[in-house]
Amino acid sequence: DLVVLCAPVQMLVAHCEQVASKFPDALITDAGSTKRSLVQGIESNVSPARFVGSHPLAGSDKSGVEHSRANLFEERTVIVTPTEKTAARDLHETHQFWRAIGAQTIEMAPDAHDAALAMTSHVPHVVAAALASATPAKHLPLIAGGWRDTTRIAAADVELWRQILQDNRQHVLNQLKLVRKNIEAFETALCDDDQDLLVRLLAEGKQRRDALGN
Repeated sequence: DLVVLCAPVQMLVAHCEQVASKFPDALITDAGSTKRSLVQGIESNVSPARFVGSHPLAGSDKSGVEHSRANLFEERTVIVTPTEKTAARDLHETHQFWRAIGAQTIEMAPDAHDAALAMTSHVPHVVAAALASATPAKHLPLIAGGWRDTTRIAAADVELWRQILQDNRQHVLNQLKLVRKNIEAFETALCDDDQDLLVRLLAEGKQRRDALGN
């Protein structure tokens, strides 16, 4: 009745094609972190397929069944990405599935999803990896909570993230420009010993983070 594709994003179209050929009446969704190329690939190359894209905002830097949790999706957001080709019945059943296992669902167009997740998920991974790799090994015994919190996601599967970043590279590049602009502002404040600017930049970051809650 329902198949959820969970694999690196560049494998999902082929997996959907395999499932649709064996179970043509099954509803198919996925857990991939990018959506535009996946949805386009399935709608262009896989027919017939009852496919509705999904992206559960859950999980961690850990991989493998030994890190599975029965309550993984409880009170977590799942983004569902229908298109004009999506049947109303399939969209409804996809929402029902995720809600039945405790999630809350929202809808976004595939490209809007990729643009937003570039900043909220993909760029954070780049920043975490950059900070982790820039830290000399001799300093690792001096690390405390701040470095650990900031770099945790850098420990995630490398090949999985290579595919995500490659698939969403233009949106990631666009959002990296915004991050670079803020870093340059911090550099300016420090170079000029501009305490007012430094306070404003720190306060803006704190305000945005505080708005999220715990």
